[in-house]
Amino acid sequence: MMITNYLESRGRLIEQALLGAFPAAAGLFAQHIAAMRYSLLAGGKRIRPILCLAAAESVSTSAELPTRVLPVACALECIHTYSLIHDDLPAMDNDDLRRGRATNHKVHGEAGAILAGDGLLTFAFELLAGELLTEVDPAARLRIIHLIARAAGPFGMVGGQALDIAHEGQPVTFEELRAIHAHKTGALLTASVLAGALAVGCDDAQLAALTIYGEQLGLAFQIVDDLLNATATTEQLGKAAGSDAARGKATYPAFFGLDGTRARAAEAVAAARLALRDFDDRAEALRGLADYVLTRAN
Repeated sequence: MMITNYLESRGRLIEQALLGAFPAAAGLFAQHIAAMRYSLLAGGKRIRPILCLAAAESVSTSAELPTRVLPVACALECIHTYSLIHDDLPAMDNDDLRRGRATNHKVHGEAGAILAGDGLLTFAFELLAGELLTEVDPAARLRIIHLIARAAGPFGMVGGQALDIAHEGQPVTFEELRAIHAHKTGALLTASVLAGALAVGCDDAQLAALTIYGEQLGLAFQIVDDLLNATATTEQLGKAAGSDAARGKATYPAFFGLDGTRARAAEAVAAARLALRDFDDRAEALRGLADYVLTRAN
């Protein structure tokens, strides 16, 4: 499988689903909806929703992608986009550029950006609890909602961001760095994998293997993020390069240097692939995504 072709085809599916789920609005809420769509439809890698689809395909008995997974994928992208909008705010990372264009608060103001993020987060759970997911077993749907809420909240992504901010400019142990990465980035990536599998149905052994895959992939993703922030240009990243060092953030290159960081990322990808050893060819997309995370340029 050519992973670039898979990323393109699944990316198109997700774009169409996002447009369908979140059409432009006129009238009373037009400005607020426009602020939400500004960031949600700005492109990006769509890794989380694509992981959700790939995980569903890895355990599905159907030859076709079950359409019931798409609302879950869209919800994950809404949550991820909300986190980017809020991360970019002056009170947090104070970034001016995201996905190659002005950050949300630079266009819609700080209040508009905060509300756009709030709206996307809550809309995600409207998708997960709404009629588009009626085909999913009710117990599985409840499990998906709980899983994603846990991964996005104070014991997951939000907690990781809080730890990251609290440790800026402070001495950090490697254990603390791993905890920051596991919560800030890894939790929602792992949830993306598990939610896709749960939406179509999977057994406990598959879920356990996919949990390891998601955790190792999330680790690799954040390690490569650290590496790219230290080595790539702003034009390549579509956001400010070198910002981690400028803010005194703990990163893998600060602990291990560039070569050591690359080695750690490769180890995590190898562990992610190993977790799929009992899966058949239906998991080729997941294997390819692990390799992509290691070699991506932004």
